[in-house]
Amino acid sequence: MSAQRWSTHAIEMTRDRVVKRFPKNDEGRAEREWRALTLLAAHAPGLAPEPWEADLAADEPVVVMSRIAGDPLRAGLLGNEQVKALAEAVTLLHSAVPADVLDGVLPRPGRQVRLIEHLDVWGETVRPTWDGLVRQAMDAGMGWLGRSGLAAGGTGEGRAVFGPGDGNLANYLWDGSRVRIVDFEDSGRSDRPFELAEITEHVASWVEQPLDVAAFLGHFDLCAAETARLRECRRLLALVWLFLLAGDDPQCPRNPPGTVERQAERLLELLA
Repeated sequence: MSAQRWSTHAIEMTRDRVVKRFPKNDEGRAEREWRALTLLAAHAPGLAPEPWEADLAADEPVVVMSRIAGDPLRAGLLGNEQVKALAEAVTLLHSAVPADVLDGVLPRPGRQVRLIEHLDVWGETVRPTWDGLVRQAMDAGMGWLGRSGLAAGGTGEGRAVFGPGDGNLANYLWDGSRVRIVDFEDSGRSDRPFELAEITEHVASWVEQPLDVAAFLGHFDLCAAETARLRECRRLLALVWLFLLAGDDPQCPRNPPGTVERQAERLLELLA
C-alpha cells in the first residue's frame, strides 16, 4: 500500500514481509532503519521486525523486513496490561544495545539543539500569525525556552539509550501478549528522558483519548537528574508540537478541529 502524503517512504506488504522504499536523497533514513533492525536482531530478537535484505546504494533505497503481528496501540484504549507491556518494550529497546556498541551509533535526528533551531525560526515566522490562547502559549513557551538554558545544553542528558526517533504509539504493536516496535528511520543514540518525552508528548498520545502518563512513567526508575530532564524535555517537545499543529493545513487537516488550542492548554499546564 502507498504511504500517506506526509510519510517519508512507501510501503508494500505481503503476508510475511514488508518492503520500505525511500525516496532519493532520503537523508540517511534507510540506513538508520537497516542499522536499527540489525542491531535489535542481534541484541533484542523479537522486539522488532527481522532484517531480510537491503539495497542502501540504490537511487531509491530499499529495506526488506519480516512482517510482525499486532495492532497499533491507541492511547485511550490502553489498559494496565498494555501500558505495562509498552513500558517493558521501551525499556528493552533502551537497554538492548551494549554500551560499547551504542557509543559507535550516531545520535538520532531531531535532538534538542536541532529542535531549538527550528523553534527560533518559528518564533519569528509563525508566532506573529496567531493570537488568543495559542499566542499566549507560544509566548510563554518561548519565554521559558530562553530562560531554560537548553540552547546551551542545559539539564545535561540522562542515561544513553538507543532511541527509535518517533514517539507515535502507532509504531508500537500489541499482539495480545507483548508489544513490539516498528519504524526506525530516525533512530539513533539518545537519552532516556528525551525518548520518554517523545512518547508522552506526541499528539497521538492525547488527541483522542489520553495516555495515562503517570501510569506509563511509573514503570521507569528515574534518578533525580533524569526526572528533572524529563520535565524539561516534555516542555520542549510540547512547544515543538504547538508550532507543528499551528502549521497544519486547514484545507487538509491531520487532526480534529481545536487540536492546536488543546495543545496550547497542554503546554501551559506543563509550564505551570
